[in-house]
Amino acid sequence: MRVREISSSLLLCLALTGCGGGEVPGKNSGAGKPGATASPSIAAADMPFYTCMQQHGMTLSYGDDGAPHFVEKESPQYPGAQKACLPLLPSPSPLQASPQELAAARESSACMRERGISWYPDPDPVTGEVHQQAGGTPEQWQALKRDHLDAYRACLRRPS
Repeated sequence: MRVREISSSLLLCLALTGCGGGEVPGKNSGAGKPGATASPSIAAADMPFYTCMQQHGMTLSYGDDGAPHFVEKESPQYPGAQKACLPLLPSPSPLQASPQELAAARESSACMRERGISWYPDPDPVTGEVHQQAGGTPEQWQALKRDHLDAYRACLRRPS
């Protein structure tokens, strides 16, 4: 749901661009030593990502808060390094949906089924997300908005 999208974006922002570390993008803040290979603020599970980025020519700097930042974010090498190393970041743990979010997700699934989309699955009981693997064929999912736009709009309202 929306909370997971925000948390994933925040994780990527923190890990890849150094948000919130007091560093101006593309500039070394001078708060750490470029080229350092480890910091207590880097989780062990994240080390393969940072090592990979360094192997692709990126230099780490550490902000006042101890968080790592890449010095060459404006470098033409950065997108390629990021693409090569991003799969090494561990998946974020699933965020637990609030009871209200779970109830709303269950109501949305029930609404879809009441409107004739019998294959529409129940949401995940922890995250509240609806996973395509839980029901329906790839073709049904592709046709959902096209063939059932009224049900989609009525049942799956997005927060404004």
